Amino acid sequence: MNHVLIVDDDTDAATTLRELVRTDRFSVAVAHTLRDARRQIALQPPDLVLLDLQLPDGNGLDLFGDRQLVSDSEIVLVTGHASLDTSIEAMRRGASDYLVKPIAMKQLQRVLDRCCQPRATAADGAPAAGDLPRDPVAESGGFGLLRGRSAAMRRVYEQILRVAPTAATVFITGESGSGKEVVAQTVHAMSRRQNGPFLAVNCGAISPNLIESEIFGHEKGSFTGADRQHLGFFERANGGTLFLDEVTEMPADLQVKLLRVLETGRFMRVGSTQSLPTDVRIVAATNREPHQAVASGKLREDLLYRLNVFPIALPPLRERLDDLPLLAQHFLDDVVRREGVPKRFSAGALQALLNHDWPGNARELRNAVYRAYVMTDGDCIEAPGLACLPPAPHPALRAPQGDGVVVGEAQVLPPCTDGIVLPVGVSMAQAERLLIQATLQHCQQQKERTAAMLGISLKTLYNRLKEYATEADTP
Repeated sequence: MNHVLIVDDDTDAATTLRELVRTDRFSVAVAHTLRDARRQIALQPPDLVLLDLQLPDGNGLDLFGDRQLVSDSEIVLVTGHASLDTSIEAMRRGASDYLVKPIAMKQLQRVLDRCCQPRATAADGAPAAGDLPRDPVAESGGFGLLRGRSAAMRRVYEQILRVAPTAATVFITGESGSGKEVVAQTVHAMSRRQNGPFLAVNCGAISPNLIESEIFGHEKGSFTGADRQHLGFFERANGGTLFLDEVTEMPADLQVKLLRVLETGRFMRVGSTQSLPTDVRIVAATNREPHQAVASGKLREDLLYRLNVFPIALPPLRERLDDLPLLAQHFLDDVVRREGVPKRFSAGALQALLNHDWPGNARELRNAVYRAYVMTDGDCIEAPGLACLPPAPHPALRAPQGDGVVVGEAQVLPPCTDGIVLPVGVSMAQAERLLIQATLQHCQQQKERTAAMLGISLKTLYNRLKEYATEADTP
């Protein structure tokens, strides 16, 4: 029988929670102070601790001060005063989850069910929370589905190791093509939900008229063309992980509904009046700076706080060039497995790869390797085979050279200089807009080519241009 310790100074709340927890699967003890909690743990180490934050003799987080005392217990924070700071601090100290009062029975049941499952150990091939191996990269330079030995990637690996075994929501930020979905897949593969489904949805690639139906599902006859019931991502991902890519592209009214699902664990299909339970772990991602997205109205501030429980910032490829040879070889090995003809890089080819700026990050590198493989007749890829690498479209912060074309507040330099000059102090949103407009002008209004140069999807480009047109029409 699993043992649960409830630590709460509110006698009524503790009694109610004890009655909810106590079944034939659990024995329950209650403590009203930190001192009493330590004594109870010493007498009978619990499998699960439901820990309140505000206690008469200190903060609930102080219980983490004695790691040896709680090393064999799963700790879940239970509080009516949740905030972004306390949630992140609890996760860093070793809490596996947190519940907000009043507690939804579905969320509590999820925690109890997880407590009854055998714990993953190193022998099982899955790391427990806080159990960091001496070298997470090992000899292959790989970590899950990720590749890289650089210090920046090792920090990402350590973050994944800490958060994967928990139920915490993960918020991944990084440029387009940097591997945010691969990070999400690795988090899922190392979690307790690894045997459940992993579903990815690009919020910027679905029509705003259809995205609610795709995420939450719809009932038959709920709108024109709904000739049958449709299960949304929350139902199809039940028991697993739902990856919301480019979550800042989600319409504002849908962000409100997503926030409600995250808080209650329940949702409603379009056209239905009945709420349904869901048990999914959310991993969200964006290529925007989150606080800039809030400032520009692309992301609700309250949703940011709910998503940003455990942030992971993924570095762009140009900031971890030490990993480029390893990544390039990994992509080449993958091509060789599919095509069947072995090929290798020459030293000159690898140097050519290192000299490129890689604005499209790992995605651009993967495509460049495939092109070089196709263009090479022999078994050795030389530097000329990489001549198809496009010039880097990133704007250069340099003094103006010659006469340029002015687009908004930015000066587009002549074609030979291939860049724009932005004034110091321009916001990220303004810089992005000016860069998109300048690149579109450089590509002679060819949107497919513009999206490729910027390393974004065509749908994202159309969304940005639509925003700019709307802003221009607004007095």
